[in-house]
Amino acid sequence: MFVDIGYEETMNKLIKIGLRVLWERGTGINMADSSSSVALTIFAVVCAFSAWSLQAAPPGGGFSVELIHRDSPRSPFYDPSESPSLRLQRALTRTTTTLASRMGLTVRTPNSPVAEVTSNGGSYLMNISIGTPSFEIIAIADTGSDLIWTQCKPCTSCYKQVAPLFDPRESSTYSDISCSSSTCTSMSRTSCDGKTCHYSYSYGDQSYTHGNVAVDTVSLASTSGRPVAFPKTLIGCGHDNEGTFNEQTSGIVGLGGGPVSLISQMGKSVEGGFSYCLIPLGSDTASSKLNFGTNAAVGGRGTVSTPYTQDTQGTFYYLTLEGFTIGETRIAYSRPSLAADAASEGNIIIDSGTTLTYLPSDMLSQVSDEVSKLISLDPMSSPPQPFSLCYETTDDIQVPTITVHFTGANVELGPSNTFVKISDNTVCFTFVSSNLELAIYGNIAQSDFLVGYNLVKKTVSFKSVDCTKF
Repeated sequence: MFVDIGYEETMNKLIKIGLRVLWERGTGINMADSSSSVALTIFAVVCAFSAWSLQAAPPGGGFSVELIHRDSPRSPFYDPSESPSLRLQRALTRTTTTLASRMGLTVRTPNSPVAEVTSNGGSYLMNISIGTPSFEIIAIADTGSDLIWTQCKPCTSCYKQVAPLFDPRESSTYSDISCSSSTCTSMSRTSCDGKTCHYSYSYGDQSYTHGNVAVDTVSLASTSGRPVAFPKTLIGCGHDNEGTFNEQTSGIVGLGGGPVSLISQMGKSVEGGFSYCLIPLGSDTASSKLNFGTNAAVGGRGTVSTPYTQDTQGTFYYLTLEGFTIGETRIAYSRPSLAADAASEGNIIIDSGTTLTYLPSDMLSQVSDEVSKLISLDPMSSPPQPFSLCYETTDDIQVPTITVHFTGANVELGPSNTFVKISDNTVCFTFVSSNLELAIYGNIAQSDFLVGYNLVKKTVSFKSVDCTKF
């Protein structure tokens, strides 16, 4: 969702021309003078055009933004010299333990190194703007956290980043949150110095961000080309940030379900709903979409819906998985709720930032065994970690239809949702073992589905579509 650079450059040039003319003419402006008249006209046009192009999101409105996969050619992380299989392997390393670590768990695969949970492990990037005038940043879109934060001047200790740092003193809409405010006292991981509210977030690889809790205008560049602004959005202004953060990014955009996430703070202006359509791995000619408000509606023929529940903090979305059908064989899934405040619902997390689908080892064994029975090839005896089922072949393989049974919703997966090519001659099953009582429904399984979250009805809907054309 990159901002139209042509628009930005044109506005900047007009402002500079106007300032130069007025400066050269002095403070005494003669309206009869042609240069002064031109300058004032330019400023009038700039102000009017800016007011039109950056407006607060109206109630009931709808818009869409781009989600840039960090391994796509549109990403600043993209390395054209890397093979598709290498990009996939790195994506798997980044996301193998991210959610488990944040829930206080540890995921280990037998006979393999323990992958560090990194602070820049998300699969997607977003371009957002903060402040007035707007200041553009590139941030990790993180469905596993809530706070929106960016590096800020002055920096006590900041990791190196390519882009300039956000300076809150240059934003007319920026304001620190006071210690006495209800916002500060109701947030977790905050502290006070007697005046300003501070936040402190840390990650599994010992990376961290500390800074001021503040409010400012957050703007999103919609795919229609017209930015949409959300005034008085709660953000973290990071003055002390260190660890494995990548220099190509400026912070994190929390897209979880908690009260301080971007999704939650949009409130009624997006009618309590959002959806996304994730393109399959390797589809470099299109981008994924994140939709809000009326644009987020998921309906029509083929749409199925299931209720979700949340944990105490509200960050994660939990669905209730009842089982799988592989071919014509039904396998029941019986696991206790993962959500602490749910009695019997919520045994699998749906997450767009996790690449693979993770199942407890005993459940994975049943599913994998049934899948392998229906594939007319011999599986590899020692598949590469973290996979449990792989085949050596250069040809396309005929894979069985797999239907995921959520409460009230049967989601039929295609071959690209269940098998992935990890090298020129190896394809692997995208369901893997978590070795825990933890299950995560990852983004490969969700690709080429319009996935909608209704925050009022508390449901998640699925509709099979071609996301490259959506």
